[in-house]
Amino acid sequence: MAESIKRIFLDPSRCIGCRSCVAACRECDTHKGESMIYIDYVERHNTVASSPTLCMHCEDPLAPCAQVCPAQAILVSPDGVVQSADETRCIYCENCGYACPFGVPKFHRAGHYMQKCNLCYDRTSQGKGPMCATVCPTQALFYGTYEEWLAAGRGQQGAKPVNTFYFGRQRVQTRNYVTLREEENELDLMALVEQADMGLHMDLPAATANQHADTWVDAETADIPQRKIPPEPWTPRQPLSPTPTPTPVPARSES
Repeated sequence: MAESIKRIFLDPSRCIGCRSCVAACRECDTHKGESMIYIDYVERHNTVASSPTLCMHCEDPLAPCAQVCPAQAILVSPDGVVQSADETRCIYCENCGYACPFGVPKFHRAGHYMQKCNLCYDRTSQGKGPMCATVCPTQALFYGTYEEWLAAGRGQQGAKPVNTFYFGRQRVQTRNYVTLREEENELDLMALVEQADMGLHMDLPAATANQHADTWVDAETADIPQRKIPPEPWTPRQPLSPTPTPTPVPARSES
């Protein structure tokens, strides 16, 4: 059965670093002139390689940024799009920034609230493509279903979309995909970091990050509850009933 959900397929090998997506993202009505997408340059002193970074809209576990928000300022729509923080509820604790494995949340210093890619929900909810994918000249950002991605000829080029990532022992499955080689089924980012040389060849002491650290425990084993998608996340919140103002008691006059 064909899949009807449209996603972003990110292909770093096609990115030319033109920053068209960054400029277009600023035009999204919900971003107020600020871009929610980043262009990362890989080893800028050795190569011109670049790659766009945007919210991956994590599905399993569901939206770690929303899981750790104490004010429930980050909502998830029924189709799995993780929204940007509600400015009226965000308390600027930056928990979402620490929880996001991809480092996506951006903090508005003047307004004291978090912003991030919401998949241009004002457009995608109406059947239009997100601004970044709409203007990308090389289709490094492709928006559509898996069948539409195949119809564009990507499968014939030996490409394979992957949405499973490992950060050490933490597995994250996302709504959006990254295009890798055909033989790759998942992306272990920590393993890539360990393999990275960066051309330094320095004799450095062993890392101390694992010293005095507790053994990894899965969230289910530790009985940590996970936040579920509310049935009607866009239902307006009902304000609390105002406390009735007590009737002033007139002072007794002394005769």
